[in-house]
Amino acid sequence: MSPTLPWQMSAEALSQAYAQRTLSPVEALLSVLSRADAVHPLLNALVVRDDAAAMAAAQASEARWLRGTPLSPLDGVPLTVKDNIPVAGLPCRWGSRLFAHHRPARDESPVARLRAGGAVILGKTNVPEFTLQGYTDNPLFGPTGNPWAPALTPGGSSGGAVAAVAAGIGPLALGTDGGGSIRRPCGFTGLHGFKPGRGVAPRADGLPVLLPGLEEAGPIARSMADLLLALRLLAPTLTPLAEVPGPLRIAYWRAIGDSPVDAAILARCDAAAERLRALGHTVAVQSSLPEVEAFNRRAWPVIASTGLAAVLHERIDGHEEDALTPAMASLLAQGRSQSAVDLFQAQALQRALARALQGLFAQHDLLLTPASAALPWPADQSHPTTIAGLPVDGRGHAVFTAFANGAGLPALAVPAGPTEDGLPVGLQLVAPRGGDALLCAVGAMWEREAAPAWCWPPALDKEELPS
Repeated sequence: MSPTLPWQMSAEALSQAYAQRTLSPVEALLSVLSRADAVHPLLNALVVRDDAAAMAAAQASEARWLRGTPLSPLDGVPLTVKDNIPVAGLPCRWGSRLFAHHRPARDESPVARLRAGGAVILGKTNVPEFTLQGYTDNPLFGPTGNPWAPALTPGGSSGGAVAAVAAGIGPLALGTDGGGSIRRPCGFTGLHGFKPGRGVAPRADGLPVLLPGLEEAGPIARSMADLLLALRLLAPTLTPLAEVPGPLRIAYWRAIGDSPVDAAILARCDAAAERLRALGHTVAVQSSLPEVEAFNRRAWPVIASTGLAAVLHERIDGHEEDALTPAMASLLAQGRSQSAVDLFQAQALQRALARALQGLFAQHDLLLTPASAALPWPADQSHPTTIAGLPVDGRGHAVFTAFANGAGLPALAVPAGPTEDGLPVGLQLVAPRGGDALLCAVGAMWEREAAPAWCWPPALDKEELPS
């Protein structure tokens, strides 16, 4: 593939080209839309397109660049929005039959901030039903494929978002992360993804709250430079660091308790730990905290199921089989069976988790883990049933991520490099509360010093795909 096609360009490169008048936002949009046409049959990443409004936004952006008055460096940059985040006038179906006709009148606040910066919104990306599963499939639109291997999942719940960015349908996507829904999919597709700390990227005018205090909106990108451009708009109070402040003390969890991890993932993460040591940082392999296991096994199921029950309390009349998939109907029944005491105890475990992690970060600057315990599995299956030869349940692949949501910590996924079979592996870096800027600086350092260079998925490098 030619490296100079507009759909292949980063947000940073597009912005520079607009400023130099070597490319216009309209030309970039046309290239990205053509790319979307080409890869949609293979991936099913986009569930709503808004070509007319995107063209109007690109034309307005072009006029601003010609006047020398862009609204931000992202003015005219095409991006997608996950289909659980309202965009004014577009459907917001949440992967559910119950929201099949939901069409919000207002942008959710992260979308409004991106739009105010001149970003061009292409459309909405696919999600699992109610964004509560770690793959991307739903009764309305079907499964989304991974650009690196379209028969496999890109993960979830931001699966459509990462598939779009990795395939060239815009250099950026806006996703959400309530238990790892940005970080795991980014790991599966070789991307960078950021879950801000609690409240750092404020949200308003969204869908009903499903995971109170846990879910954050964040950017997905092929580079840290692009991710940071998006964060300027999404988290305007975040002050970036020019560089990493000296050698870091990094704790490294290779596993969560006795939960299995794929050997190929551990190999890439061990190599990353060695690279960080070579860069002068201290990386200490440690056992995970028991509070993380308690949160994963005893608190998370209660919080997720009661959240679903609360959201659907007045939306269904008992005929769940007509509106929900069996998986969601089962989760709803579980939520309805929980008592106030069950929820109170889950929240107590969440508080204990936050205290334990505060103790960890009194001794360490960062925490390093794999982004996922499993490699991608078939796109029409909700989860792998075994990892490293051992049986796992539906959250077995997701053991590394939800604790950061439970404690409100910032967390970043960065690429660790591919397996021998060519599938991407992701690293997760977690910082204490208030450590968002440090994480971004470390991500930039990793990209500069150690990250594998971005390459386009070979599965999409086909002559029959138009450029």
